[in-house]
Amino acid sequence: MWKFITLILLPFCFSFLPAGNPGKTGTTNTIITGADQTAAYLPYLKGKRVGMLANTTSIIGNRSIADSLHAFGVDIKVIFGPEHGFRGNASNGAKVGDEIDPATGIPVISLYGQKRKPSAKDMAGIDIMIFDVQDVGCRFYTYINKLADIMEACAENNKELLILDRPNPNGYVDGPVLDMKLSSGIGKFPIPITHGMTIGEFAQMINGEGWLPGKQKCKIKVITVKHYAHHMDYTLPVAPSPNLNTQQSILLYPSLCLFEGTIISQGRGTHMPFTVLGNPDLKGKYTFSFTPVSIPGMSETPLHQDKVCYGLDLRQYDMTALRSSGKVNIQWMIEMYKAYPFKEKFFDMSQSKQMGNIDKLAGTTLFKQQIIAGKSEAEIRKSWEPQLSAYKTMRKKYLLYPE
Repeated sequence: MWKFITLILLPFCFSFLPAGNPGKTGTTNTIITGADQTAAYLPYLKGKRVGMLANTTSIIGNRSIADSLHAFGVDIKVIFGPEHGFRGNASNGAKVGDEIDPATGIPVISLYGQKRKPSAKDMAGIDIMIFDVQDVGCRFYTYINKLADIMEACAENNKELLILDRPNPNGYVDGPVLDMKLSSGIGKFPIPITHGMTIGEFAQMINGEGWLPGKQKCKIKVITVKHYAHHMDYTLPVAPSPNLNTQQSILLYPSLCLFEGTIISQGRGTHMPFTVLGNPDLKGKYTFSFTPVSIPGMSETPLHQDKVCYGLDLRQYDMTALRSSGKVNIQWMIEMYKAYPFKEKFFDMSQSKQMGNIDKLAGTTLFKQQIIAGKSEAEIRKSWEPQLSAYKTMRKKYLLYPE
């Protein structure tokens, strides 16, 4: 029966795949995600009670993986939801409650609220856990933290973790390595801003570097992406979160999220988040403007709500040059600090409703001091060494795909 299901499902899935994303090598082979390779894992799930960490990016073709696997008879006992919820309709930072999924009738347990990881009771009812979430390759994007939580629960309860891997749209490595004295919910690991790994590779790093409590090891099986290398461009078929709603915003995110530690808006409260920068006090310095408003499901109380912000419009910025450089853009931070008239307010989080202070976002206390002191980009980048180069060397041990 399962072989028959697999044969039926495969052409159904692949008929909805997006056009191929050829890399610099000139290949025209279509990138095939782990989830879309149903023949590689459907038989493996036969007879097993399945738990799943999934969200709106967890798809087979153009359909939710939970809906697809449920329809084809996989015994899904429970779904765990990360930030933004299983169906992806919760705002940034909003607590998400438990529920019964109306489409499948499967219990959904939120892991973004009071509960950080599945309990022993949750794990007792399953034989294997699936992790299928699209990451964007940044230290402060919380899905890698949730990966570690799931790995921890699996290790504690002797359960295997099946990772359905997906490409990293920001596959380069750059930024200061996190000073672990600044460890927080927006940075748990000693890695740079862009870590240059897929979820499957990062799971191997967590195991290999002993980052789980007590240096536990999680048994993992990775369904790797076909026809993929880290240098390839990859356009996400689904927005990974409400405020990363375009490919441009996804590619700008590593550079613009740093502004969440400042008084500068990144466009939350508009339909173009993470593609613009601005502040009401920059009137006269810039001609471009936007006005953040409350948008349910995206940003209910954005910074500078109902105030006209003036600044930079990066919606048409050439991302090819930025991505090929392999660098986070810190020139925008330098420029905006110089332009802002009230320097003492720029990094003052008592003025801000945003996610965290600049030290935790940057991963170092030096970055803020360097911006205030007027240091050049070259001087700032020099301070990231030798830790950044050491990370790049360490990373190579865990790569599943060519550079």
